[in-house]
Amino acid sequence: MQQVAQRQNNAASGPNEGFTEFVTFTVGDNLFGVPVLRVQDTLVPDSIAPVPLAPPEVRGSINLRGRIVTVIDMRRRLGLKQSDEAVNKQMGVTVESGSELYTLLVDSVGDVITLPAHLREANPNTLDPLWRELAGGTYRLEGHLMVVLEIESLLDLGTKN
Repeated sequence: MQQVAQRQNNAASGPNEGFTEFVTFTVGDNLFGVPVLRVQDTLVPDSIAPVPLAPPEVRGSINLRGRIVTVIDMRRRLGLKQSDEAVNKQMGVTVESGSELYTLLVDSVGDVITLPAHLREANPNTLDPLWRELAGGTYRLEGHLMVVLEIESLLDLGTKN
């Protein structure tokens, strides 16, 4: 987390024009990125309390330094199969939307990477329709396609599933 906070300070004080920093993470065999300025924390959740009557994507809530944080199961949100082996190793990427915090439960957190805006591509037609609703573009990286997730679309659970 210290690395993320340091990157946020650097980006806030003097961003390189035409570049965006992303926190990367994997869900299944898929690589995703969210803008580093939206990330508040990375963590390994201790215990997740269930939330009665919540949408299926909401795994529950955690207490993060005195704040109640909603935990979103990214496998469910992205329409992917659950994995028994991944459940024990999952990590959280905490993002802010408005004044609320949400932790995205992912399989693993990667690096903070800086990518030039001109290499960002539109969502390909072959991208899953659900993912197209949640994605704001893609980057072709060595051996991977990184899908850039739009936080506000991702957290709009009202009519999904």
